[in-house]
Amino acid sequence: MSGTYLGLPSFPKAAADSTRDTQLRANLTHATRTIRDKRAQAVSELDDWAELRAAGAAVKERTLRHLDHYLLQAEHAVTAAGGTVHWAVDADDANRIITELIQATGETEVVKVKSMATQEIGLNDALADAGINAYETDLAELIVQLGNDLPSHILVPAIHKNRHQIRDIFRDHMAQWGRPAPDNLTDTPADLAEAARLHLREKFLRTKIGISGGNFLIAETGTLVIVESEGNGRMCLTLPDTLISLVGIEKIIPTWNDLEIYLQTLPRSSTAERMNPYTSTFTGTTPHDGPQTLHLVLLDNGRTDTLADTTGRQALRCIRCSACLNVCPVYERAGGHAYGSPYPGPIGAILTPQLRGTTTPLDASLPYASTLCGACYDVCPVAINIPDVLVHLRERIAQGTTTTRNGTTVTIKPAKGHTTERLAMRAARWTLDHPTAWNTTLRTATTTRHLHPKTLPTRTTKAWTNTRTLPQIPTQTFRDWWQQRERAARASAKQEKGDDK
Repeated sequence: MSGTYLGLPSFPKAAADSTRDTQLRANLTHATRTIRDKRAQAVSELDDWAELRAAGAAVKERTLRHLDHYLLQAEHAVTAAGGTVHWAVDADDANRIITELIQATGETEVVKVKSMATQEIGLNDALADAGINAYETDLAELIVQLGNDLPSHILVPAIHKNRHQIRDIFRDHMAQWGRPAPDNLTDTPADLAEAARLHLREKFLRTKIGISGGNFLIAETGTLVIVESEGNGRMCLTLPDTLISLVGIEKIIPTWNDLEIYLQTLPRSSTAERMNPYTSTFTGTTPHDGPQTLHLVLLDNGRTDTLADTTGRQALRCIRCSACLNVCPVYERAGGHAYGSPYPGPIGAILTPQLRGTTTPLDASLPYASTLCGACYDVCPVAINIPDVLVHLRERIAQGTTTTRNGTTVTIKPAKGHTTERLAMRAARWTLDHPTAWNTTLRTATTTRHLHPKTLPTRTTKAWTNTRTLPQIPTQTFRDWWQQRERAARASAKQEKGDDK
């Protein structure tokens, strides 16, 4: 596995390989089922969960409708508190800004809090190209980095590894990045955690620059909020001289009162905890306390284009809890790497194609990486109707919709195989719009039912029927049956009337 998602195959091809990995499937099954069972118990403790879910969705939706106002309010508040705000149009822009900020200090090392946004823009690779070492400090991210791997889960990036594999990664690769693993390292969780703690401590004490993302950005005060479970984030946010925070523009919430909603729903949905172990809030800079220089980089990278889609933009409500991944039968079997994106699972299937577009086979395949069972919608703490957006994106791909991407008009060409599908759907629509044609089609199908094949003819459709049984055509249409039933009922009523006389 390389350090980048670029060039990965489409979801069907990647999933065909990953589903044959029995160890991967065992790891995922154990982890996702454990997490979702605990989450269900934690959520059941709140009688007002449905109200909290609706409130969280409403705040996010209202904020997205007035995003321009809240972004400017946040910029003003951050600047007034001593921070500096930078606006990044896309990934290249964000990488350039952050790289130049680090180079201006003369430092060549940074410590990082776990951040999906930095994965999205490929920051670590960009910094490496500039001669800057970026050290992941989240335990799971550290495992992924040491193993030259890629994250496969939003909450638990190394969910595809078991503790035996993690022990081997620490023993084989930790020395290349700093303090080596103990010689007698075992695979017990306590020993693995201690090895990571010792390895990271020297980096926390030595490194002058920290990089973070942000779970929320409170517009009224310019306060950044980061929630995490290990304490590494607190170290990265307090010890360095300079802090650079990369935050997607959709992470804005209007007020402190709004934060109260998400501090109840996020930990229960993600880690099944009633309260997050570490919730760090920081506003600007304070003399002699924490970083003395704060840079906030606000990232667009396709979010404005997503906002323009009234159906698809609900994906921007996501608070990155990962609950949808843990209940998804497709994710559980295929794993996160098959999605070819830092955002795997159901949320990734709707977010990635909107942020990156659907001009590549990989991105065009993601809206089809779902059974549309709806479990993801049921558990989402901000009520994102993921199945609805999946169907919407499938329609856009099949129709070859024209959209904009960072101000440039892009025509989404139908993926291979979708041209036939589109023609079939148009023919079906015309038939359904013309009752005579529809009745003729139904009667023809029942009359010729003994001639129908048991499998569909083309290579693509044959693959579908190899695992499914085609439904049997009835001996008569519903309309004919109904008319026959009505005639029989009238005849029976007429006969009873005659008998009465």
